[in-house]
Amino acid sequence: MNIANLLKIALKALVNNKLRCFLTMLGIIIGVASVITMLAIGQGSKDSIKAQISEMGSNMIMIHPGNMQRGGVRQSADDMQTLEVSDYEALQQLDGVAAISPSVNTGGQLVNGNNNYPSTIYGVTPDFLEIRKLKVDEGSLFTEHDIHTAAKVCILGRTVVENLFPDGTDPVGRVVRFGSIPLTVVGVLEPKGTNSMGQDQDDVVIAPYTTVMKRMLAIDYIQGIFVSAVDENQTEQTIDAITATLRERHKLKDNADNDFEIRSQQELSEMMSSTSEMMTVLLACIAGISLLVGGIGIMNIMYVSVTERTREIGLRMSIGARGIDILSQFLIEAVIISVTGGVIGILLGLLASWLVTVLAHWPVSVQIYSVGLSFVVCTVTGVFFGWYPAKKAANLDPIEAIRYE
Repeated sequence: MNIANLLKIALKALVNNKLRCFLTMLGIIIGVASVITMLAIGQGSKDSIKAQISEMGSNMIMIHPGNMQRGGVRQSADDMQTLEVSDYEALQQLDGVAAISPSVNTGGQLVNGNNNYPSTIYGVTPDFLEIRKLKVDEGSLFTEHDIHTAAKVCILGRTVVENLFPDGTDPVGRVVRFGSIPLTVVGVLEPKGTNSMGQDQDDVVIAPYTTVMKRMLAIDYIQGIFVSAVDENQTEQTIDAITATLRERHKLKDNADNDFEIRSQQELSEMMSSTSEMMTVLLACIAGISLLVGGIGIMNIMYVSVTERTREIGLRMSIGARGIDILSQFLIEAVIISVTGGVIGILLGLLASWLVTVLAHWPVSVQIYSVGLSFVVCTVTGVFFGWYPAKKAANLDPIEAIRYE
């Protein structure tokens, strides 16, 4: 018996039991749709995290003094004062450094007339804006002269502007107070929104680092250094060069621990991506259980089908049908059920992914491999779970099958 005839017989048998056939498909449909949707959500989350980390800075390297925790013991205040302005000036000379800025910050209350708002003021250089991919929307940057003179100037983020100037007044040129210190607003940053950690990137005030060091904190050390590597591929080499330079400047012995800590944007991205991938795999495994349940459903229904059609199988074998023909017929039925369910599941998965984007506003990225993998799994499921019932049907004794009641 040729494949075309076997296919017709299989389709006819399935059409005669439409409801049972659909209910059998349902496990496969739900499983495939779940796998595609969960992988799309996981990949979308991963892509979103990478994009937002990338927006935080260009090939960014962060240098902090000491270690907040070393051997489970909190470090003293002296250990957190190991970076100096001279360290920043020395690192400026390294070949792999595209932009560099010292960093000091403090929190406080900003006041404009009757309006006040708590925020954090960051003392940096103009390079900081390049490293963090910040742009001035209104006004201008402070200058090198402002840094040398510790000028009382600042640039406001959009959230701060909205709270200090709720009536829409142009803040550029106006004076706001940070604590007791008056600061002239020279610029307003372009809005960036919240990052992947839920932090408002527009809730920020930027001023010359000398202003924050001398006029607000009264310190002679810096709290950190932000560096942008020339190229992403040179990040590790730049970190090695920074480490060697700082160890030499701090006169650390070969066996001594660093008295500073270096973190790169790439390291942060890899850590977040690793966590996201783990969650994606977990979601896919949970969704994959539905496929397993669907496969067991196919095996169960095929067993029932073999039992119900025992006399039919006996009659066919008695008029010349071979065992391989019976095996092929039931296998084709199982594969049709699983593949059809898979196609419907793929369409449902794509629809579900779209609905997640539209209704929940989650980042979703449907992967072609997940669609292809789901289709292959459906076919394999049909063959794997349909083979045993089909083999049982092919091994029936024709005489006994005809006598079956």
